[in-house]
Amino acid sequence: MRRSPLLALLTAATLTLAACGGSGDDAPAAPGGGPDKVNTGVIAILDVAPIYLGKEKGFFSKRNIDLTLTTAQGGAAILPAVLSGQYQFGFSNTISLLLAKSQNAPVKVVSNGNNSTGVDGKDFAGLFVKADSPIRSPKDLAGRTVAANTLKNIVETSVKSSVKKDGGDAAAVKFTELPFPEQLPALQAGRVDAIFVVEPFQQAAVAAGARKIASSYVDAAPDLTVAMYFTSQQLLSGNPDLVARFTEAMKESLAYADAHPDEVRTVLGTYTQIPAAVREALVLPKWPPDVNRQSVETLADLAVADGLLGQKPDIAALLP
Repeated sequence: MRRSPLLALLTAATLTLAACGGSGDDAPAAPGGGPDKVNTGVIAILDVAPIYLGKEKGFFSKRNIDLTLTTAQGGAAILPAVLSGQYQFGFSNTISLLLAKSQNAPVKVVSNGNNSTGVDGKDFAGLFVKADSPIRSPKDLAGRTVAANTLKNIVETSVKSSVKKDGGDAAAVKFTELPFPEQLPALQAGRVDAIFVVEPFQQAAVAAGARKIASSYVDAAPDLTVAMYFTSQQLLSGNPDLVARFTEAMKESLAYADAHPDEVRTVLGTYTQIPAAVREALVLPKWPPDVNRQSVETLADLAVADGLLGQKPDIAALLP
């Protein structure tokens, strides 16, 4: 079996970590015993608004953390950067973390990231087809092509769950990798039959007249934990106090974001280029402070059933 790119990256990062004795994973000490300098890898998307809001509100600084947020293209780049000590913490979707754990990567979740709204038809992500498409529901996707931002990941697992729930043949659905900004043009041009997009691309799809046929995150599991914040086992062992303080700050940030949607929409303008009018229309995810453990178990079971995971990883060892 060909080794996955994620596994290759994780292996290289783990070897680098071992070669330097894990010391590179400690948070850099500030001069004169000042706050701990913490670099966290994030993606410039709606999902991470709470950590930006928490930094702005001083939730990290009051816990003696000098937080730097570094944007990356996705979890596949963030995972090895955390393992090598480039970042102390990172943000990644749940399937990526399950894959990493199944490959024995020394990762540990420290905080929830974001959840589905749990409301069918009113989630922050959706499965769309053209308005005049003959595809009426997910089961009609058998033999058709769906665009996903990354392959063999949470989109495939979620879309397949929609197809299965609708009584269709999930194994017959084809996926092609396309970045979110390219998906709607591909749908309109007929190069793909369906797209799975998150906000703000969902708003663009709605504005273009695309028709939503499923809220796949909702179909995958009730109140699905879509993504989480994590660290390396080395940092957890070497500086448990820092990990505890970061976790406390994240929990406060998540709870605050969930209770203050207007402030979320405002802070989005500080790290994305989403126009104000679009920010007002966005369907926001939920940001509960705690991981929905059952939804992670369900995702793992779905990934095993789909053949994405060879066996179910140790969920208890991954989650806080």
